[in-house]
Amino acid sequence: MHMQETPIQLCGVHKRHGAIEALRGVDLEVAAGSVLALLGPNGAGKSTAVALMLGLLRADAGRARLLGQSPHSLDARRQAGVMLQSAQLPETLSVGELLAQTRGYYAQPLSVADCVAMAGLEGLLPRRYGRLSGGQQRRVQFALALCGRPRALFLDEPTTGLDVEARRQLWSAIGETARGGCAVLLTTHYLEEAEALADQVAVLAAGRIVARGSVAQIRERVLQRRIRIRTHLPDAAIAAWPGVESVRHEGERVEIHAAAVEPVIARLLAADPQATDLEVHRAGLADAFLEITRQQEAA
Repeated sequence: MHMQETPIQLCGVHKRHGAIEALRGVDLEVAAGSVLALLGPNGAGKSTAVALMLGLLRADAGRARLLGQSPHSLDARRQAGVMLQSAQLPETLSVGELLAQTRGYYAQPLSVADCVAMAGLEGLLPRRYGRLSGGQQRRVQFALALCGRPRALFLDEPTTGLDVEARRQLWSAIGETARGGCAVLLTTHYLEEAEALADQVAVLAAGRIVARGSVAQIRERVLQRRIRIRTHLPDAAIAAWPGVESVRHEGERVEIHAAAVEPVIARLLAADPQATDLEVHRAGLADAFLEITRQQEAA
């Protein structure tokens, strides 16, 4: 592979499932050493995109490239790690046996100790896979995805079913893997996961990429800020001011959404000098995501 080749790439990809057009001209790339979070509502085409990049499906048009090669190439697949939403692993094998078997496919696998430390498998090696909880099974699947030192790593909803501590441990391992030069593609429902991990975010809706950029850039797409304040001013009066997008009551405080908050705050304090408990929140990724997908549905 040449240095300039992108490890994970979709170029103008179209894919139908019967009457449903799952992907409609999708371009996507993940550079070495970076994490791309692919976000989108259920049915947006995220799993189809991952399956194409892994060579599990063939595109109707356009092409997928994995480490500069066809995703069907054995050489490319040997350099990729995968954690899909549904993993069929032999339930009667112990965690240690599964790890030994998977490490055996690779020339220079990670040590068992490294796999255990990165995926949080302490004390689980002698246990049968089928006897583990759902969260423990997810950690084993993560260890198997990492154990071959992949140069491209695909994580489809990796932390579903994990508690907060286990999720943070996985985040730390994913960050470490990317810093080691691996290209990581992550699909997730947890927007805080994308905020914690991703260098780039792409939002998929109805088979098209509708937004892409850094977390900050995606936030800027929705320049809403939230103002919360305790005031005696009537909601209808505030709603009529320029720049105010919406007003609603939250307990004893009013929540105001506005594109530019400074003029609204100045007017609030001038109109009601007794106003208290002022807070200003930036739009988070969750707000941006909901707004972008809502705009897309409206379009």
